[in-house]
Amino acid sequence: MRFLADENFNNEILRGLRRRVPDIDLTRIQDTELAGKPDTLILEWVAQHNYIVLSHDVNTMRGYFYERLNAELPVPGLFLVHEIKSVGAVIETLELIVLASDDTDWIGEIRYLPF
Repeated sequence: MRFLADENFNNEILRGLRRRVPDIDLTRIQDTELAGKPDTLILEWVAQHNYIVLSHDVNTMRGYFYERLNAELPVPGLFLVHEIKSVGAVIETLELIVLASDDTDWIGEIRYLPF
């Protein structure tokens, strides 16, 4: 399972998740050529490269996700986290997802974390 964290994603969550799941495949957008690119291009890229998106952008990212879905374009999994949610609860939920599922379970799915 591969994750791509949106540019504004909470680094405390990412660090905590890496501590709990050291071998996780987790990339931050700002560490790639996608830095500064619009959400539409990010969703296209992750669909082509089999990543699940982690984002706090519950408005525009979700909207572009549904645009792709309605256009019958490939869509990745999208995990959205409201910034007011507990960091620990989000880390625990992501750890559970990594340990108990695989990336194909999340294709075309939006989930709000924590569950």
